[in-house]
Amino acid sequence: MITTDFVPGSPSWLDLGAPDVPAAAAFYGSVFGWEFQSHGEEAGDYGVFRLGGKSVAGIGPLTEEGARSAWMIYFGTADADATAGAVERAGGTVRVPPMGPGEGEGRMAQFTDPQGGQFAVFQPGTYPGLEAADTPGTLSWTELYTTDAAAAQEFYGAVFGWTAEDMPLPGGGGTYTLLTPEGGDKDLMHGGLMQLPSEHLALNGGRPYWHPVFTTEACDATVAKVVEGGGTVQMGPEDAEGIGRLAICLDPAGADFVVLKPEPEGSGG
Repeated sequence: MITTDFVPGSPSWLDLGAPDVPAAAAFYGSVFGWEFQSHGEEAGDYGVFRLGGKSVAGIGPLTEEGARSAWMIYFGTADADATAGAVERAGGTVRVPPMGPGEGEGRMAQFTDPQGGQFAVFQPGTYPGLEAADTPGTLSWTELYTTDAAAAQEFYGAVFGWTAEDMPLPGGGGTYTLLTPEGGDKDLMHGGLMQLPSEHLALNGGRPYWHPVFTTEACDATVAKVVEGGGTVQMGPEDAEGIGRLAICLDPAGADFVVLKPEPEGSGG
């Protein structure tokens, strides 16, 4: 599960790069009940989504020419500069060098893994990061689709110290790798990765990508809101044994995310 205890290497923030921030804010507000709070022009029109008064994600305009609208996952670090060095030593690329979003609020940096998957880190300051997680309408899991699972495990293990555990997918659907922060506490398992051929990654031009999973109390009803708001459904809703009922969705600008109603504990096989 993802917590707000901010264990190093676990997800601590996420934000959306959107071509139309007000339109995206309206869409996610209709789907999850999020309220948008803009930080204004002085912050580059960046803003925060809140649910029940707690910050659950950020959003800002796309700033990179030719970039697609997508969610960026930030993993916690005690030292953004040290993580940038670890990324480079492991064969990754620093896309945005460590920088501070504001006076004492913290530092962030964005990277690309050796296969092309983009991710980021956040070093907390006065701003800790997510104020709510693993509850309906918030981030509960992160997922990487990659062209080389073994190489991805090696890279992220070197950078964050993650431990990886392979599990077979039902029906001979391949292997899914569960990711746990350094230390191996299974209760803090925060994500997974799955190898797919590049032709199955057309959403990102054949390159690997991360996406968020948001918990919902009713998957089908949430998917209906996605469609009503102008989004589309790539897969589902469908039941996944031992996981719950889920659907892969795209917002109106094409950013992908998953909605999941978790299977109650103690049910299933």
